[in-house]
Amino acid sequence: MAVHKMNIRVRFGELDPYNHVNHAVYISYFEAARVELLIAAGHSLGQMRSDGHSIVVSEINTKFLGMAEELDDLVVETEILEFRRVTSTWRQRIMRIDEVIATQELRAALITNEGKPVRFPEAMIESLRPWFADNTG
Repeated sequence: MAVHKMNIRVRFGELDPYNHVNHAVYISYFEAARVELLIAAGHSLGQMRSDGHSIVVSEINTKFLGMAEELDDLVVETEILEFRRVTSTWRQRIMRIDEVIATQELRAALITNEGKPVRFPEAMIESLRPWFADNTG
């Protein structure tokens, strides 16, 4: 599997004055796709909070390579590059057909509901394994 895909259609309210998707909206698209991947792995944000954890972004590197416009059908692709002690690294891209519109790499940490960093549980890592970038099957 390796890459999680989420479809999205650009809506009018997401456009800037130039009729292109506003740069901040791309960040929102990327976040929605990460949340959908977590749900697919069995980890809704609500369930994670109930379990005493949250994932928070600590670093983002986004590149804008093209422009999307109203009613464009886009695909957000997400994969996980690595897990470390309390952080994980994710890679994403937004595609319009075969054109890469934006890319993002980010680091996220797992914290308790009190805000203290904690290790990712092994069971959570295992449930996310299908979307590891080095997964070949």
